[in-house]
Amino acid sequence: MTLAQRLLRTKPTERLVAEGGHGEGGDLRRTMSLWQLTLFSVGATLGTGIFVILGQAVPKAGPAVVLSFVLAAITALFSALSYAELAGTIPVSGSSYSYAYATLGELVAWICGWCLMLEYAVSVAAVAVGWGEYLNSFLRSLFGFTLPEAITRSPGQAGGVVNVTAILIVLLATWLLLHGASESAAANAIFVLIKVAVLLFFCAVAFTAFRVGNFAPFAPMGVAGITAAASQVFFSYIGFDAASTAGEEAKNPRRDLPLAIIFSLAIVTAIYVLVAVAAVGALPWTEFDPRTTEASLSYIADLATGATWPGLIVSFGAVIAIASVVLTVIFGQTRILFAMSRDGLIPRVFQQVNPRRQVPVANTLIVAAFISVLAGLVPLGQLAEATSIGTLFAFGIVNVGVLVLRYRSPGLPRSFRVPLFPVTPVLGAVFCVLVMAGLAGVTWLAFGLWMLVGLVCYFLYGYSHSRLNAEVR
Repeated sequence: MTLAQRLLRTKPTERLVAEGGHGEGGDLRRTMSLWQLTLFSVGATLGTGIFVILGQAVPKAGPAVVLSFVLAAITALFSALSYAELAGTIPVSGSSYSYAYATLGELVAWICGWCLMLEYAVSVAAVAVGWGEYLNSFLRSLFGFTLPEAITRSPGQAGGVVNVTAILIVLLATWLLLHGASESAAANAIFVLIKVAVLLFFCAVAFTAFRVGNFAPFAPMGVAGITAAASQVFFSYIGFDAASTAGEEAKNPRRDLPLAIIFSLAIVTAIYVLVAVAAVGALPWTEFDPRTTEASLSYIADLATGATWPGLIVSFGAVIAIASVVLTVIFGQTRILFAMSRDGLIPRVFQQVNPRRQVPVANTLIVAAFISVLAGLVPLGQLAEATSIGTLFAFGIVNVGVLVLRYRSPGLPRSFRVPLFPVTPVLGAVFCVLVMAGLAGVTWLAFGLWMLVGLVCYFLYGYSHSRLNAEVR
């Protein structure tokens, strides 16, 4: 077998499914219902774009940021339908990494997994960076004091030294995850219900100060501004695929994974658009300052009422909301690394399962340590855009994977089929390319360097340790 044949060799779907749940030293436990899976995806998504990124996206698009959220949602929808089909066909932990392994071969799967490391780990760090802003807003409203900027902002931000608050929320989420999947799902359900209630409360308050004139001019930056903002806020939609990372801990994965993915995207999109309309209607877009409005919803709530208690409630909701995003996305990252380790592409420590807790403990601790460093030392804006490009690349691979698997294995059992095939996955791939085109050149440069490092790691370790290649040798 030639080198090219080995690099493009696919892993049979039957084998992927048969290995599901099995790790070194123990097995993962199937405890998640459809309700929990849906809330898991909502928890990983809802809060990221609204509580953190909105204040940075509005200056790019003006009131048309509402269309930016819609454009990003459409892009996510096409990919979500492709995810739903593959999740129902290959219900395992690896998400798009495993789907790529079954359809496009080992090298593409590695590249996808490497992108997922960027998507999940960096997105957690980016969200954690914004947590300190809302924590300070909450403390200011309730007690009249704030934590020093030196420990609530990252280097590069005004007064920032080390973002200790970001590191703290990562460690708290890690503590929950180490107690088990079912316990983490229960905590996340509580978090999600709180943040949905808080966002609905914000909308009710903001609409009392709604001014139609705030929407004129609607698109001051034109189509370019809408696209640029969409590229940034797309980062807030990545959570819908979180359910697919729990494929080996779902009770009925073939039925529940596709439904959870679609339900969560619909819920999140509706809330994002509603909150964006309420926020811009209550505060002129020119007053959104990306340097000071990471806690913009609290500021708007206070401004709309002339009191401080609404901002206090919104800040509390954001503190809880961002905690749930950190919790669920770290979970997803560890399960993807679990699948890659089981295939031999990364060290075996990532697939070791604690037999008593039935979770990959060492994996979780390593991921938490890496994310803590990112969260404490890298500014939010750079993190968000780097996450977007990695996410879009992985989504594009999933759309192509649906096309390939339909061609290669048309008779494979599928609990969900993409509607309007092949138009839907083709449009999904096209939209991913369009949104990627709106990202800054420096983001593309960082992505290129990340991919180069990934290829070096694969040929130095993954290729020689691959279980699939070992069988050939």
